[in-house]
Amino acid sequence: MSELLLTDAQQMQLLQSARAAQAHAYAPYSHFHVGAAVLDDQGRVHAGCNVENAAYPQGVCAEAGALSAMVLAGSTRVLALAVVGDGAGLVTPCGGCRQKLREFAAPDTPVLVADREQLRARFTLAQLLPESFGPEHLQS
Repeated sequence: MSELLLTDAQQMQLLQSARAAQAHAYAPYSHFHVGAAVLDDQGRVHAGCNVENAAYPQGVCAEAGALSAMVLAGSTRVLALAVVGDGAGLVTPCGGCRQKLREFAAPDTPVLVADREQLRARFTLAQLLPESFGPEHLQS
């Protein structure tokens, strides 16, 4: 799916789902709440929120949670993603989540970046993870 094929209704559903997930984030240490939602190839939206842990590297990012929910529901294809976080800077997926997304998404997959009020930026996965390594590199 190219960025141009994401409908207004799909964009709104992704943003609403990511915002709802953000409200459930468990972030007692950083107080930085993030929500994410992915649109799968069956038209379903799967959401996730960040879940922190006192042993800091053991936390889970919102994007990883959304991907896990998608796989649990029986899909392995992301058509679009929304990430919602607060702050002055854009809240884009971290490096690890960019690679996790690459497992399930094409380079032209739209990535919407928003806060609680508005859409702040649109990227493709390739813009966030240029010259990426993906599953097709392992095919012989």
